[in-house]
Amino acid sequence: MQDFRQLRVWGKAHALTLEIYRISRSFPADELYGLTSQMRRAAFSIGANISEGCGRETRPDFGRFLQNAAGSASELEYHLVVAKDLGYLPQDVSGELSNKVRDIKRMLTGLIQRLKSSAAA
Repeated sequence: MQDFRQLRVWGKAHALTLEIYRISRSFPADELYGLTSQMRRAAFSIGANISEGCGRETRPDFGRFLQNAAGSASELEYHLVVAKDLGYLPQDVSGELSNKVRDIKRMLTGLIQRLKSSAAA
């Protein structure tokens, strides 16, 4: 078990979640239970899965939660495309957020690979 707050990837995921919550406040009211909710849930899930994985006792369990976090990041990446295409997000904001999501996905992939390598050793 480890403290999730010590992981840089968790810090980036948490900051992104807060940003998604702030930005999605400006979405149309009729999207509250649609795209707004889905984006917030996916962003929230990234950090939550990292946190929960840190509380697991085995590396394989931790790895599964990191994979879930990566899946949520991919889902969020798609939600950002939809939000941009619907005109809810300007191109530059969508691009900046997408870059942050891709950075988190790269970090998660690296961490998953390190866990697999240490398990094989």
